[in-house]
Amino acid sequence: MFILRQLENQQVSIASRNLSVLQYRGCKNRGSPIRPMATVNLDQRASRARATAESNGQGHVFNHWDILTESDKNHLLKDLEDLDYGYLSRVFSASMAATSGGPSFESVQPATDVVQLKDTTPAQAAEWTQHGYQLIAEGRAAVLLLAGGQGTRLGSSLPKGCYDIGLPSHKSLFQLQAERLLRLQRLAAAAAGTATSAVKPLHWYIMTSTFTHADTLTHFEAHNFFGLAREQVTFFRQGYLPCFTEDGKLILETPSSLAKAPDGNGGVYLSLARSGILDAMAAAGIECLDCYCVDNSLARLGDPRFIGYCHGVANADVGARVVAKAYPEEKVGVFALRRAAPNSTTGPDTAGPGVLTVLEYSELDPERAASIDPSTGQLYFNWSNICMHYFSVTWLREVATQLLAGGSTPYHVARKRIPSVTGPVPGIKLELFIFDTFPLAGDKTALVQVDRREDFAPVKNAPGSATDSPDTARSALLSLHAGWVRNAGADVTCDEGVEVSPLISYAGEGLESIVLGKTYNNLLVLELQQPPP
Repeated sequence: MFILRQLENQQVSIASRNLSVLQYRGCKNRGSPIRPMATVNLDQRASRARATAESNGQGHVFNHWDILTESDKNHLLKDLEDLDYGYLSRVFSASMAATSGGPSFESVQPATDVVQLKDTTPAQAAEWTQHGYQLIAEGRAAVLLLAGGQGTRLGSSLPKGCYDIGLPSHKSLFQLQAERLLRLQRLAAAAAGTATSAVKPLHWYIMTSTFTHADTLTHFEAHNFFGLAREQVTFFRQGYLPCFTEDGKLILETPSSLAKAPDGNGGVYLSLARSGILDAMAAAGIECLDCYCVDNSLARLGDPRFIGYCHGVANADVGARVVAKAYPEEKVGVFALRRAAPNSTTGPDTAGPGVLTVLEYSELDPERAASIDPSTGQLYFNWSNICMHYFSVTWLREVATQLLAGGSTPYHVARKRIPSVTGPVPGIKLELFIFDTFPLAGDKTALVQVDRREDFAPVKNAPGSATDSPDTARSALLSLHAGWVRNAGADVTCDEGVEVSPLISYAGEGLESIVLGKTYNNLLVLELQQPPP
């Protein structure tokens, strides 16, 4: 999948297909030698592609055509035939305008409409959770995983999801998450009073990237999908955008290929649409998605309390789990309300408080980031984005339609040195973040606080780092599990804690019958790893 016309998982090379059928067929033309059909076909494709490129001011991509081999020509044509020049022109123009005095915002206020833990009663939480379980049991909810990143910072060339953070069980992040999904299915069945076998499998949609796709599939195959039914797991790839010069010209990385870059985690909207997954979701009766990132070792994917609130109470199109900032300088984005700036035509915008957005930590000056709200004792900009979201499928389809039209939501512009056929050159990479579309949800949004200690332990930095490392994630998980075991009536004497398999407990439930009255002095205990028969 590149720009619009072809789905990456279904691409077929026309030239190679014709060669396999008609390797020697051709025709005479006034005594000229017989030309293979594939060559004629290649010439025809090249003629069409050249005409289209030239009419869009991109004819320079054929500058090296005459020196290319037939294989190289096919490669270049494949890149060019995937392009929708009109779409690219609209997106590039809108994105560049947004960085050079185009549409801007003058009024930014902290997001304050947050469902906080201290204000939520046990009865409310139970009601939301029960509704979430019902959605899962009826097949109306699904889970979306963003898993395009590699473990480069962690010292691994494999996908992050394959990484072992050093737990006693040595389970990968993928395995931890798959087992949580299996446990969640059983809990949903029990809450709905239905046999587990009668509950619809909770579907797991996993967005990979070109860099992680093959290794991710291999990891799942090697572990027999961690006990999940293969048909409940769908893999699809993040898209790419070509790189541009400052004046919008496409950059050739080699004489036979365009320079390209991933389109950001916000590319998930178009990837879901172009792959046909959104249509398949609607046909299957899936109404909402719980979305998270692969590097969160504590991610409670499919959290029934969260999706139950967003779907059943808030009637939200977009929701987000949030945590309070740990300290003012923490390098996390924060939720805010942003109102469009007045202009000479419409005057000041006083219609409402603004739309939900995320401010990156670099956008807040230190003084504002450290400001305290005296009425709450919390930071003004207090609620951190941890990339744990809720989406209605109806809204996802609407957003994808707008993005496919191009220009309604500017992409972020990154000025980088781009590898090119003449060496590194200054260029533009365009990237969309998943939260860039949140303003399109209007007031149909919901922010729900979760406990950082229970829901958020990212693995972003190298082993040994003081924050967000495999070491800190491992410590957070073992400490959380020790708390579960103690709350269930046991004693944990091991300083680091103890590991509880997600197959046994999703969020601390169901442990009393196993641990009551016992003492655990080892990190790894068999009865906490295998569910009872």
